[in-house]
Amino acid sequence: MNKIIRDWNDIKTNDSWAIFKILAEFVEGYERMSRIGPCISVFGSARTKPGTKYYEIAVEISKLLAKGGYGVITGGGPGIMEAANKGAKLGGGKSVGLNIELEFEQHHNPYIDPEHNLEFDYFFVRKVMFVKYAQGFVVLPGGFGTMDELFEAMTLVQTKKINQRPIVLIGKEFWSGLIDWVKAMMLEKEKTISEKDLDIIRLVDTAQEAYDYIDDFYRTHELSPNF
Repeated sequence: MNKIIRDWNDIKTNDSWAIFKILAEFVEGYERMSRIGPCISVFGSARTKPGTKYYEIAVEISKLLAKGGYGVITGGGPGIMEAANKGAKLGGGKSVGLNIELEFEQHHNPYIDPEHNLEFDYFFVRKVMFVKYAQGFVVLPGGFGTMDELFEAMTLVQTKKINQRPIVLIGKEFWSGLIDWVKAMMLEKEKTISEKDLDIIRLVDTAQEAYDYIDDFYRTHELSPNF
């Protein structure tokens, strides 16, 4: 153990200097995103192929959102992200991509507005942008990253760190097992959440249902920035 500690102490880091790079990402993100206006963040898998069910639903919901006056924010990559940016373009709305360089599966898609294409090195900075400038969240089937983004948004609403926002999950076949587990284990058995926490999310099957829920929400709630 002593040798491990000595070896660790010999490691030189640039952690303090990294703060400036992190700060620069926040400053650029805030400056550029603050001018875009009301947006909905759309999450989902980078691996979903064009022509598949959820790809086409992502195009449809984003087109509806754009026609309804919302910009669309995605992670900027392929799959569901590409589909959502494509739908925003087709609907004549703002199409925002928060791209991050990854070892695999991430490259910015061609449907992002050039002036709204942002690049990030840090996941946590990128996630702040997803939440801070979103008036709601549409979540389609995805992997670990999608779950991370979903539960981040849910936690911030649950703890009232951000104002209540519509969080819509599209795809009952995909999400029902997770929701059943949350109810059985978190709510009923372990009691780690309350019943009202389940009201944070809405489960639907179609793009129109998702849009109607968001539109109805903002008939009775004011559009306002987060944080």
